[in-house]
Amino acid sequence: MTQHPVDAPQFYLTAPSNCPYLPGRQERKVFTHLVGIRAGGLNDVLTQGGFRRSQNIAYRPACDGCRACVSVRIRVDDFLWTKGFRRNLRTNQDLIGVEQGPMPTSEQYSLFRRYLDARHFDGGMADMTVLDFSMMIEDTHVDTMVVEYRLRGPDTGITGRGRGPVMAAALTDVLSDGLSMVYSFYDPEIEGRGLGTFMILDHVRRARRRGLPYVYLGYWVEGARKMDYKRRFLPQEHLQPQGWVIPEPPMEGGEED
Repeated sequence: MTQHPVDAPQFYLTAPSNCPYLPGRQERKVFTHLVGIRAGGLNDVLTQGGFRRSQNIAYRPACDGCRACVSVRIRVDDFLWTKGFRRNLRTNQDLIGVEQGPMPTSEQYSLFRRYLDARHFDGGMADMTVLDFSMMIEDTHVDTMVVEYRLRGPDTGITGRGRGPVMAAALTDVLSDGLSMVYSFYDPEIEGRGLGTFMILDHVRRARRRGLPYVYLGYWVEGARKMDYKRRFLPQEHLQPQGWVIPEPPMEGGEED
């Protein structure tokens, strides 16, 4: 009988449920647990293979007869800084992002709650409690962080800290080859800054400073309007059966605030 090490990952398949992206379709996921001392390395390998992380679970769509969910990652060194992206950075040059450990705060949850209620009140995370949020942040065995964005203060150059309330935040995994944006949220009442776009641009800069070649954005689904914004960050690679490839022709996408 073949023997397997006790820490070898075991994969499971969920029952069918309604697809959150494409009406009238069913989704299934294959998943495994990210626990123990090998969780970080396993998260690396699985993310590179199209998985996403949620707490200590890594999952990937495994839907019958559908391959609409496409894993997307930005090529950092070749990133195209368009006029719109440069304008976004100028608009938000008074913000600073500070990397924190995976320790949830009441201020983060308050912002998260306002964001969900305004932008995703009908989504799968709409009923998340403060305990659920805490688990999302701190229930992890991998290298992860929360980047908090606040206004720059008069002593920011010395302390590296901002001032005032947190305006945006991103839960981000640090991989061997990139940064994986697990989930990001921002103040929905702040207009004109494009904070969602800014956080992605800031992660491109952070990955470059770390010498990491990619920023992982999760899944893009053609026909799902809320995911259109991901198409603007070029060049990007899509995971196909033959591996990571640059889609042809280059895609044109919509705006995100």
